Amino acid sequence: MEITSRELWTELHGIVLGAVYLMAFTGGLVALWDLRVGCTPEDRIAPATRRLALWAWTMAIFAWLTVLAGTYVVYPWYRAVPPAGTANTVAALAQYPKFALLASPKTAEWHEFGMEWKEHLAWFAPILATAVAVLVTRYGRRAIADAMLRRALLTLYVFAFASAGIAGLLGALINKAAPVR
Repeated sequence: MEITSRELWTELHGIVLGAVYLMAFTGGLVALWDLRVGCTPEDRIAPATRRLALWAWTMAIFAWLTVLAGTYVVYPWYRAVPPAGTANTVAALAQYPKFALLASPKTAEWHEFGMEWKEHLAWFAPILATAVAVLVTRYGRRAIADAMLRRALLTLYVFAFASAGIAGLLGALINKAAPVR
C-alpha cells in the first residue's frame, strides 16, 4: 500500500486538521453550554471562561488551517487541467478530478453542485469560528449572565460547525468519486 504526497495532503486537510477542528468544537460547545447562571460555581467561572476561550481559539485556528490547506494545497490539484489531446474518459482523466467528474453525466453533479457549494461554504467555518473566539475573549464572563449573548455565541458556534460539517461531507464524497492522486 502506497500513499502519494497529494493523498497525504488531502488526508491531512480533511482528517487530521478537520478532526481537531471538530474536537475543539465539541470542547467549546460543552464549555459554553456549562457557563450558565446557577450552573457554574463562582470559583470555577474564571477557569471555565479561560477553557472556553482556549477551545474557541483552537477551533478558529484549525478552521483556518483546514480551509487554507484545502484552498491553496489540495484544491489546485483538484482543478488541474489535463493536457490537450487527453481523451474525455473517466479513466484517462483519473489524475484530473474535476474533469473526471465532468466526463460522466452520472458524476457531473458532484462538481457542479457539490464542489461549488463546498468551495464557498467552507469559508464560513473559520470566519464564524473566529467571530466566536473574539467574542468569547472579549465578553467571556458576561456570557454567563447574558442569556442573549450566550444564545448568539451558541448560534454562531453551531453555524461554524454546520458549515464545516457540510463542506467536509461534500469533500469526502467528492474525493470518493474522484480522488486527488
